[in-house]
Amino acid sequence: MGPPVTQADVVADRDVSTVPVVLLVDDEPGILSALRRLLRTPRYEVLTAESGAAALEVLASTKVDLIISDMRMPHMSGAEFLARAQALYPDTMRILLTGYSEIDSVVRAINEGGVYRYLNKPWDDQDLLLTIAQALEQARLRNETARLTALTQKQNDELRDFNARLETQVLSRTEEIRQTVMFLEDAQQDLKKNFTTMVQVCASMIELRCGVLGGQSMRIGEVARHLALAFDMSGLQAQDVFFAGLLHGIGKLSLPDELLHKSLDRMSAEESQLFYQHPLRAQMVLTPVAQLDQVAYIIRHQYERFNGRGTPDGLAGGDIPLGSRILSVARDFEDLRGGGLVKQPVTMEQAVALLKSQAGIRYDPRIIDRFLTLMKDPSALGLGGPVSQISGSQLAEGMRLADDLRTSRGVLLMTKDSVMSAHQVEQVRRFEAQENAPFAILVHSATTAGTKSAQCGAARQ
Repeated sequence: MGPPVTQADVVADRDVSTVPVVLLVDDEPGILSALRRLLRTPRYEVLTAESGAAALEVLASTKVDLIISDMRMPHMSGAEFLARAQALYPDTMRILLTGYSEIDSVVRAINEGGVYRYLNKPWDDQDLLLTIAQALEQARLRNETARLTALTQKQNDELRDFNARLETQVLSRTEEIRQTVMFLEDAQQDLKKNFTTMVQVCASMIELRCGVLGGQSMRIGEVARHLALAFDMSGLQAQDVFFAGLLHGIGKLSLPDELLHKSLDRMSAEESQLFYQHPLRAQMVLTPVAQLDQVAYIIRHQYERFNGRGTPDGLAGGDIPLGSRILSVARDFEDLRGGGLVKQPVTMEQAVALLKSQAGIRYDPRIIDRFLTLMKDPSALGLGGPVSQISGSQLAEGMRLADDLRTSRGVLLMTKDSVMSAHQVEQVRRFEAQENAPFAILVHSATTAGTKSAQCGAARQ
């Protein structure tokens, strides 16, 4: 009957591919033989040495997992040997066998040799086998912990490097996206600006065809836009109202010349009926442009009356689109001042009085009230402000236009709020010379003063 199953059996079963190496050190051959017989199993590879010096030579040439050393040996005691072994091979486990009861020797061996345990001679076989198994298990766990720690450190380093590379890639990609977004935003702004400019060019062509005072459509659009914002319409809605002001007369291009040069109060019934069809034609003309769908809808209903007696659908009150109600006030205010509604133009005060008299009949009273409030500060409707009128010879680089720049014939050259470049200044002066008539150029006074100051500073230098 063989020996009972011990912890050594369990340890050996865990990893049969790696046999622990045990070094036995004792100056008595009989002790070494007894220990070798005890460990004579496939579980261990046993090496022996009869002195500390011989044991150190073995350690120098072979990896040893466990040392079992006697305490009392000639030339080099077990404590001395184990202390040197600890210094040279700290990962090797150490067990001390001693037949002496002196506490000082044991303490010295523990302190200097760093032994795992010490056992008295004669030893108990099962106790020694269990101690060996426990020592090797502890060594295995310690090595495994070191391996896992090193692996974790390596993985952490790799993860840190990966995160650093990923962060760099993310930052690079983010910058690319930011640059792309900026490019798209700039392109979108350019498209919006170009679209607005084209609408203004169309308005200018309409005015040339209809023979009205240049810039009238722009003024109608500005007044309508400011009124829209005063009624808390969104920026996009206010822009639609602005475009409706610019293009409100596009349907007039289909009317005969003699009708275009008549004020409404001088038209016959047949002529009036023909004239009031131009908003419907405007809607049809603008239908292909999806961005102007709401603009066309506002233009269609610009002649509806608040009391329901307007055209083309006889809408009344709040059923009339708010943009159309606003457009009718802005349009008629300019037409009164320019002679479009009555034969002779009227003053601003007279125009305001006529609009006020039609509140609740032609116009929405709320819009008239808000219009009158804003008229207390004309700049709030884009009708005034600190501006200066100059000629082309006085125009300078850096000046900002306070109104559209047009030729004496009403041709649009530059849009409101454009900042003049040196090239544009020279171009305007050439056009002015070709027209043989000075241009009435409105610029913001602040930019005029700033430009003059800059010119004076340059002159002093």
